Amino acid sequence: MSARQTCRIGISVTLLAASALVTVPLGPVPFTLQTMVLALLPIALGTRVAVRSVALYLLLGAVGLPVFSGLAGGVAHLVGPTGGFLWGFLVGTALGGLISRASASTRLGDALGALTMLLTSYAAGTAQLALVLGVSAPAAATLAVLPFIGPDVLKLAVGVSVGQAVRRALGQVPEGGL
Repeated sequence: MSARQTCRIGISVTLLAASALVTVPLGPVPFTLQTMVLALLPIALGTRVAVRSVALYLLLGAVGLPVFSGLAGGVAHLVGPTGGFLWGFLVGTALGGLISRASASTRLGDALGALTMLLTSYAAGTAQLALVLGVSAPAAATLAVLPFIGPDVLKLAVGVSVGQAVRRALGQVPEGGL
């Protein structure tokens, strides 16, 4: 890994942690700006750097650093009710980044990649929330997805636009693959 990639990963992890600080509690799942950052990372920096950044973010949170929403940390957050959303961030970033790159990083492809990331996070989060709380998947989705759809679509639009602006500013097409 190059020094440039290492720096980009560090900045990305910092952005993810900072975006988790903007927290509005809405039931068991808080509103944060993380989906906006997750939408822009693969577009701006490439799938490989984005996935490594999210993985490092989750690792730092798992070992107890207060990088999750509400300045929380610890493995309990990854296995608790909202942990599926965090795992979904990782899988969704990988899938979304691959879709964006497969579409030659067009605006539509980048938007589809970001939407894939969000839907993956929703699916993983809903499944884990239902399991941990002992409720049905539709009940979990009503509780933890439905209130977020509108704001998340707006955050994705901003994230895609910012990601594309950063990619243009860097003057390069980010590396693809995992």
